[in-house]
Amino acid sequence: MKIEIPANKKLVFELTMPIRWGDMDAMGHVNNTSYFRYLEIIRIEWARSIGCQPDPTGDGIVIVNAFCNFYRQLEYPGDVLIKMYVSDVGRSSFETWATMERADAPGAIYADGGATTVWVNFPAQKSVPLPDRLRAIFE
Repeated sequence: MKIEIPANKKLVFELTMPIRWGDMDAMGHVNNTSYFRYLEIIRIEWARSIGCQPDPTGDGIVIVNAFCNFYRQLEYPGDVLIKMYVSDVGRSSFETWATMERADAPGAIYADGGATTVWVNFPAQKSVPLPDRLRAIFE
């Protein structure tokens, strides 16, 4: 069953990365934990690309839940194309969604997933309002 990305989603970032030999498991396909790593990598690369990487002495993003649905097996060798979307922007949080497909099989979704993402002040260990620069990207 494919997730339904909300109609109010916004595509914010795409990334192609190699499927590494070490991403596979004994069954010869990408291990399920690697998909969560792919989701983490795209969130961090997106944040870095917009100048919002986490600052342990200030603010940044954290996730409060994450999920992944698996439809087809990714296998080495190859590249995975990940597309990241955002939706449901609130005071301090937003939803992230991602689809994963092989770069050599465009449009065929191999997995999808997402996370609830919260903007926090790390020293205070509490959520704070999204900065205007981030909110502007979502509009």
